[in-house]
Amino acid sequence: PFPPFPSVFPGAIPECDPTISPRMYHICMAPISLAVILGLSLLVKRRRLHLSCWNGVPGLLSPANFLEEEGNRGLVAAVFGILFSSLCVLVLDKDPLPLVSPSSHSAREYWKILALLYYPAFYYPLLACATSRHRLGYLGGCLLSWGHCVVHIWQKVECPQSPKIYRYYSTLSYVPIILCLILLSLWYPALLIRSFTSQEEPLDKEFPGRGYYRKYLKGVLSKRCQKGSSTKIEESLLSRIRSYLCSYVYAPEEGFRIPLKLVVSVTMAVIAVYQVALLLLVAFVPTIQIVRAGMTKDVVVLLVQFGLVPSESPGVPGDMEKELSTVRHYLWSLEVCFICSLVLCCLLTCAMLLQTLVMHRTNLKALYQGAVLDVFSQAHILRPSRQAIVCWMSFASFQTAFACLGLLIQQVIFFLCSVAFAFLVVIPLQASTSSPLFRIIQNMWPFWLALVVAVILQHLAAHSQFLEQHPLRKELTNR
Repeated sequence: PFPPFPSVFPGAIPECDPTISPRMYHICMAPISLAVILGLSLLVKRRRLHLSCWNGVPGLLSPANFLEEEGNRGLVAAVFGILFSSLCVLVLDKDPLPLVSPSSHSAREYWKILALLYYPAFYYPLLACATSRHRLGYLGGCLLSWGHCVVHIWQKVECPQSPKIYRYYSTLSYVPIILCLILLSLWYPALLIRSFTSQEEPLDKEFPGRGYYRKYLKGVLSKRCQKGSSTKIEESLLSRIRSYLCSYVYAPEEGFRIPLKLVVSVTMAVIAVYQVALLLLVAFVPTIQIVRAGMTKDVVVLLVQFGLVPSESPGVPGDMEKELSTVRHYLWSLEVCFICSLVLCCLLTCAMLLQTLVMHRTNLKALYQGAVLDVFSQAHILRPSRQAIVCWMSFASFQTAFACLGLLIQQVIFFLCSVAFAFLVVIPLQASTSSPLFRIIQNMWPFWLALVVAVILQHLAAHSQFLEQHPLRKELTNR
């Protein structure tokens, strides 16, 4: 039995007021975050500014040093994931700035612009506590991450449903934030315990990337010693296929670390793909469920008359119970096709993002070895700079937007292909009826056979007769 028609709509869900409202949460946590920042700025002194003045001048902490190679990359990626997820939720939120009372629709857009500046400052202490590299900073990070995590989980447990778009959209949109906060709640205690159990060398404190470069050189030199004078063995087809599939899986290598900037870029792209996929899911699936629950026999008669639904006696409408179940089965098939295509698109997009990490690692290893011309068309002098951070910000935004656009295009293509496959192959086989696709293939098999033979002959002739390749050059010499 299908649920009643009005209960499917999001408007039927009553408003839920949690014990700790979002406004109270921000009013309490914002001063605490400000106090933590002031305490850390007084604790960690900038001795490079004025060495003879107060034995160092207090100053605000840099949230993250994106130019250093060694650091807590997972922690930084988690904080950026929280910030980016909050900004994604902000776009469709009725109260973009919880500190102020709900305003009109015209003033809401201005509050969203102000919220773009508020949320980075609100989550800034979660990152600054790790940058301080001090036990009190780690303790403050523990308290802040635990406070944020407990409040968010408590709110979603009390009010899992909301009338916003879909009954569970609000809870599902906060899943990345809760997961990142859980990661921070475990990471900061681990850093605090490690600060008591391990001792860092003085040179590592002065030069943060020294340990990374030492491990990288050790790994490179050990690999060179293991290679020795090995003979080159020609790879088989199976090994080539295995290496091609492994190029889509990023496996960590000993002595090499992907830079922090790339980790943050991939994290933002994955979260953006999740938010866009969630919007597509809650926009289509509840709508098709409403249509399926509200399907009546009058609509089925109309579909039968147009020939869209098979019927034993289309000219004489009868009970229409069988035809009604057929229409509901068709709508359920559309729902399954949409969900399957969406899952496939998300997996394919994540696989392509992982492949970008593999390509970045290959290019970085070539740059570390001095092979600049293997990456760039012209010789460049590469050094860390602030311009590199600006270029990374442009690259991160482009990668995120391109991943979302690619997800939309893939969803349209895969959904149409899955619907065509379901209604032309699967459903006719279930109903034991003849499909138009099978009749077309049966009548046009000589054309498809000639097309396949022509493509194979053209491919073999191009490689064996018409194209020559110089062994020392990458481009073709005879066109």
